[in-house]
Amino acid sequence: MAQTGSVGQGLVEALHADRPAPGRAEELMLFGRFVGSWDVAWTGVDSSGREADRRGELHFGWVLGGRAVQDVWIVPGRGEPGEGQPPLAFHGSTIRFYDRALGAWRSTWVEPVNGKVRRFIGRPAGEEIILLSDEENPQLRWRFTEITADAFRWRSEISHDGGQAWAFNEDMRLTRRPQH
Repeated sequence: MAQTGSVGQGLVEALHADRPAPGRAEELMLFGRFVGSWDVAWTGVDSSGREADRRGELHFGWVLGGRAVQDVWIVPGRGEPGEGQPPLAFHGSTIRFYDRALGAWRSTWVEPVNGKVRRFIGRPAGEEIILLSDEENPQLRWRFTEITADAFRWRSEISHDGGQAWAFNEDMRLTRRPQH
């Protein structure tokens, strides 16, 4: 039986990396620029159709030998009322890597609180980053916009007509936490 202090340490050491893999830094910076911790101001729609607001946290880091970027989104944040209570709460992770053959990012979102798994293809689009998941209905489009060194906006939109029209799903404003 593993000792309490060592539980998960092998996984943490094998998963996390301090920096991008040699020779890959430039191609990985589309998402690598987000590495660090962020405060989240989330806005969405509750089950009755009314606008709802929550606060949360986001953490980005290098993983898999520095060949990928992983994030963890937690809304409401740890210790906040409603944490882990569906449908408005989520606690999930995305792993993203640049696929040289595709010339785009492959991204998979896993979110056990609401039982969601979605795969996306992501690309830069001007000053934005757009990720599209068109494997199931509704289609999802995630957009990273208004990107600066210390803030960005993340917007989720849905389409029920094959991407002809997109409707608001949720919106987050993110602010980088100071490094200690």
